[in-house]
Amino acid sequence: MEESLRTYKVVTYGCQMNVHDSERLSGLLEEAGYAKADQDGDPDLVVFNTCAVRENADNKLYGNLGRLAPAKQSHQGMQIAVGGCLAQKDRDTIVRKAPWVDVVFGTHNIGHLPALLERARVEQQAQVEILESLETFPSTLPTRRESAYAAWVAISVGCNNTCTFCIVPALRGKEEDRRPGDILAEVEALVAEGVVEVTLLGQNVNSYGSDLGDREAFSKLLRACGQIEGLERVRFTSPHPRDFTDDVIAAMAQTPNVMHQLHMPLQSGSDTVLKAMRRSYRQERFLGIIEKVRAAMPDAAISTDIIVGFPGETDEDFEQTLHVVREARFANAFTFQYSKRPGTPAAEMDGQIPKAVVQQRYERLVALQEEISWEENKKQVGRRLEILVAEGEGKKDSQTDRLSGRAPDNRLVHFERPAEPVRPGDVVTVEISYAAPHHLLAEGPVLAVRRTRAGDAWEKRQAAPAAKPAGVMLGLPTIGAPKPTAAAPVGSGCGCD
Repeated sequence: MEESLRTYKVVTYGCQMNVHDSERLSGLLEEAGYAKADQDGDPDLVVFNTCAVRENADNKLYGNLGRLAPAKQSHQGMQIAVGGCLAQKDRDTIVRKAPWVDVVFGTHNIGHLPALLERARVEQQAQVEILESLETFPSTLPTRRESAYAAWVAISVGCNNTCTFCIVPALRGKEEDRRPGDILAEVEALVAEGVVEVTLLGQNVNSYGSDLGDREAFSKLLRACGQIEGLERVRFTSPHPRDFTDDVIAAMAQTPNVMHQLHMPLQSGSDTVLKAMRRSYRQERFLGIIEKVRAAMPDAAISTDIIVGFPGETDEDFEQTLHVVREARFANAFTFQYSKRPGTPAAEMDGQIPKAVVQQRYERLVALQEEISWEENKKQVGRRLEILVAEGEGKKDSQTDRLSGRAPDNRLVHFERPAEPVRPGDVVTVEISYAAPHHLLAEGPVLAVRRTRAGDAWEKRQAAPAAKPAGVMLGLPTIGAPKPTAAAPVGSGCGCD
């Protein structure tokens, strides 16, 4: 009798880079003969792609591993693998605490997973392989993308920053840039498959070129993406204010398919706190960037990351953060209460802020940003927008009989289901009738429907054997903006933003 395919499940924690890596892990496993497990199935292989920037990241991992131990005992041949930043950091500790784990691999050698699994099966003992430098760019590995119409494309890995709250540079290494030709070839291949939206990804995306000796490499890359026929939307995340230059603003404004959406991490509005964070810009520089972006693109939607309660933050420091929020008028903000990260300089700093003080400041910041987000969204009422229809964005769509998607500036829009069939990846034109702080509504009839190659690609995928999306936990959604003002500790992003 023919042996059935081994099934797998990938559980992802953390940032966009981890989501990107997990798509590669899925691709590698499927190329090696595995099949994705059903949502409620009992997989033969569970892979945890971990994050190290959460305060309780290790507790969550070991808790999940503990719950899997009985399943592994009763499921002959089941394997468990742990990769990602926590694996890079903890190495042999994982196998010591959870000896039923079969493979531990780091951020630099995800391409080795199938071979390590086979070796663990043959040798009947755990395989731990952690490389100190990148062997292969993740984007060159096989992939199983979770979206038919939108895709991540990594342009660099690693980070050269030394922010005192972040451990990621120590785990992902120094920045290494891909060659522009390789990036553009991948984008062109994705477009040929039906993708219409691409997000360029890096831990510090706009420092791209530092490894190549070209300070304008990122703006040139944006302009080159503008020449790719069929590519309708280009986004990027996340830039660093230190490296955000005028040529990038010009490229965004002058390249039609580069969206007028920018995620610009602030972290703090206080110069004193920014210095303690080792953030190489100050309030004036940050607000100057916002002013230049708005001058070039008045319709730009700008989001940010903010940490509340960093060690030593005074009431006056916090007031400076509120001042920047009022001046910048962010479309949304991802706000985090500072919590210690083992292995980071900030964890050892004097002046750790009491939890009650952090909570009170956090609530004030969230209330202010909610007010601003709502006011900014109300400015969209009456506008006609082209919406890229999404899959899974509207949690209540089945109850309301609506569909959901993203506007060019990445705002989430819910709209009435039109009479004619509309698929994820298609584009509809709607008129905004109502604004909430975190979404827009188009309650009237859809004004136009444009069927796209991306919709065709989605339809073709549905006709193939069913494949359910991988679990993505604790971090940013795979495509589009994350939910703003989440009550979470700092670090749901890459950490180097």
